Amino acid sequence: MFQQRESNLGVEPEVSLQRAINHIRQSLDLKEVLETTVEEVRSCLGVDRVMVYQFHADASGEVVAETIRNGTLPPLLGLNFPADDIPRWAREMYLRARQRSIVSVHHQQIGFSPLLCPDSGEPLAVEDIHYRTVDSCHVEYLTAMGVQASLVVPILHYNLQQHAVEPQLWGLLICHHAQPHQFDVDALRLVQQIADQAALAIAQATLLAQAQQQARREAALNKITNLLHTLPEIQLNAALEETVALLQGAGGRLYLKTAHHLFAQVYTVGTQPVLISESQIYPIEHHPRWQKMFEPSGSNDGIWAIDDLTQETSLQPLTAAFETQRLRSLLVMPLRYNQELLGYLSVFRSEIITETWWAGQFNPEQRQQQPRRSFTAWRELKQGQVRSWQLTEVESARALQQQFSMAIQHHHLYEQVQTLNSSLERQVQERTAELEQSLESAHLLRQVTNQIRSTLDYQVVLQTIGRQVRSLLKTDRVVIYKFGRNYQGTVIVEDVLEGWPPTLGDTYDDVCFPLEYAEQYRDKGRISVVNDVARSDLHPCHIEFLQRLQVKSNLAVPIRIGSQLWGLLIAHECRAPRHWKATEVELLQQLADQAAIAIQQAKLYERSRITAETAMKQAIRLQQTLQDLKQTQTQLIQTEKMSSLGQLVAGVAHEINNPINFIHGNIPHAQAYIQDLLALVKLYQQGYSNTDPQVQQLAEEIDLEFVMEDLPKLLSSMMLGTERIHQIVLTLRNFSRLDEADMKPVDIHDGIDSTLVILQHRLKAHESQRAIEVIKAYGAIPLVECYAGQLNQVFMNIINNAIDALQIQKQPREGALLSPATISIATRLIESDWVEISIRDSGPGIDDGIREKLFDPFFTTKPVGAGTGLGLSISYQIVEKHGGRLICASMPGQGAQFKIQIPVKQAVEAETLL
Repeated sequence: MFQQRESNLGVEPEVSLQRAINHIRQSLDLKEVLETTVEEVRSCLGVDRVMVYQFHADASGEVVAETIRNGTLPPLLGLNFPADDIPRWAREMYLRARQRSIVSVHHQQIGFSPLLCPDSGEPLAVEDIHYRTVDSCHVEYLTAMGVQASLVVPILHYNLQQHAVEPQLWGLLICHHAQPHQFDVDALRLVQQIADQAALAIAQATLLAQAQQQARREAALNKITNLLHTLPEIQLNAALEETVALLQGAGGRLYLKTAHHLFAQVYTVGTQPVLISESQIYPIEHHPRWQKMFEPSGSNDGIWAIDDLTQETSLQPLTAAFETQRLRSLLVMPLRYNQELLGYLSVFRSEIITETWWAGQFNPEQRQQQPRRSFTAWRELKQGQVRSWQLTEVESARALQQQFSMAIQHHHLYEQVQTLNSSLERQVQERTAELEQSLESAHLLRQVTNQIRSTLDYQVVLQTIGRQVRSLLKTDRVVIYKFGRNYQGTVIVEDVLEGWPPTLGDTYDDVCFPLEYAEQYRDKGRISVVNDVARSDLHPCHIEFLQRLQVKSNLAVPIRIGSQLWGLLIAHECRAPRHWKATEVELLQQLADQAAIAIQQAKLYERSRITAETAMKQAIRLQQTLQDLKQTQTQLIQTEKMSSLGQLVAGVAHEINNPINFIHGNIPHAQAYIQDLLALVKLYQQGYSNTDPQVQQLAEEIDLEFVMEDLPKLLSSMMLGTERIHQIVLTLRNFSRLDEADMKPVDIHDGIDSTLVILQHRLKAHESQRAIEVIKAYGAIPLVECYAGQLNQVFMNIINNAIDALQIQKQPREGALLSPATISIATRLIESDWVEISIRDSGPGIDDGIREKLFDPFFTTKPVGAGTGLGLSISYQIVEKHGGRLICASMPGQGAQFKIQIPVKQAVEAETLL
């Protein structure tokens, strides 16, 4: 065994290490990280070659990064090595013990330096190198490679997202030297530290690559989703093309079932399997074996990911359809919606040719029996290989399966609705044509009726009736006459041609309108048809009344609502007498009936609207009442809580104050008595020098001189203790403020200090919690007008929450230091007449979603039974009642800060909250 020597690099390794770490951390690209790692290691050690060897899933590996000095050794970059070159036990030691190895071909020695105990996995106390004779095959292997000295350090891969997952052996960091070279402990430690940094960079680069891949996959899925959910034309061909591209397939099919299988819809992209039966090509989805294997059952929609079709015995009858096109892998997604099979979405992959460059020729089917003599690059080609479906691809397929199923079902429903609408439209058109042919007037009535029903404002309805009736009947004037008390009428709607006198708004008391006419209109639905007013049998005064309005012909129909006569719909012909047709009379009566319905509906709507508004107002009042009750409940709960606390504090202070005052008041008398007694003892000692032996012995046993000296000090200490207790009692009374119910100027600092005294027991270190340091930064602020007890309550709630946050703060990972637990309290004057009290903790901080609800009543993040969620809500209300602001500023990981800002003087005396 050759001796280990001390490193001759001095402080240079530390500088080199820091430089290497900085260079490695400059990039998150895996290739750049690996190239930087090998360059930095070779620069630090000055060796001939440094390379990074990455393990594959089958335990073989590849040189993925390499740097060589001046062509001293042949390049190995990109070459693969079989799994036999690094035995399984060696790989296990690399992972389990963090084994490092140093080989010297010149000295025929190999040194091992584990970082962990292989059995327990615990770190070893001493980092050392243990040497033994190296195996001859190992020497032959390195000699054939041209290497005289080597250093190997494992590179582990850590899952940055799941810290509990054990690390995996990712690869090796290997140093080679063509001449005899001795690696010492310092060199090994330097390479190990660089390897650790490289492992962290590899994990970060891997995580970044995974995130980028996930983002690309999500973008592709979103694109496919947009193509599928675009109505009225769903873009199935484009969605299928994007699906095949996303899953890296050679081809794909979308098979959609119909009522008859002969009319099934099939969309294809790329290479397709060909199924021929009796010289006819038909869809592969029609084959019984396909349907038996891939048809979903129960609630399991299933996704079949078949890596190699030639190995799937249940699909042997279909294998020929794929083999002709060299398709080897199959991914089938049955499409189903609400237990109904809609079809199949399939993606195929062709067989591939794999090319691997090995470091030296070997037989991959046999175990290597002896070291290779040559590492010249050897190319291995494998025909007819398959590319397996990855878990991420299957997850993407599951998302696509759901999107295709929903889109196809929605498209089917859309087509059905469109077909139904077309059928209904055709029926309406046919029916309309029939009605137009049978009765043109019915069409006109429907037109008027539709216009009437377009609004619930009966004034608009009546105006529409007047306008449309005059237009349809081509008459000179149409009025709607509304009856009032004693059948006194008013014209409320009029549509009249120019040149004829208007009557809108006129009120008439027609004494020539007999009461029996009104009863006939009301009870029998009387219709007045007067073709020629001058020659009618109307009462003479009625005729005179119509002639004053220049009416030559008159047609009047009643507007009845229930059993009441609401008014009349009247058509006037003023130019000449007119013969009113039966169809015109019928049309006018139907319009009057529609007017009655419209008026009734409008009234009902108006009543319902008023009722709804009344109900809404009542609901708003009830909601406000409920909110007031809830707030009152919150205030009562917190009032009771703080009242109980204040009474308890005041009671305890009172109970302590009485005995303490008694003790404090008697100590001066006790001091005087004891001084007198001590003076008497001293006189006795001076006057009686020959003391009785028993008295002398007792004086020596009790150390009389010490007692005479210490007793006054003891009484002085007791006096100081009682004074301290008296100060604490005053602090408790200052916090409770039971004797200060009115608003008055107070010293804010006294309230904060009183609160801290109450919470002192929570600030000290205990078995289950660390000590919390309170940092005060009081500014020069004036006395503030406020309710002192209520403001102390705010301080108590906020500081209590800060202590809770610091106590539940999670412990850091092993080896990391927990930041100090501090609560900083600062006061300052702002805006010349406002004060600000800032309370900041060094806790874990508050998320945005939680911070928005902090001041809501009964909102709490504490476990059930640990908090009511009222503290901050009440505190917010107290500060608001003082005309101030309570602000929370926090970010996760940076603690939380509460700012209480209140005016120094109250403009108007605030109403007490409690």
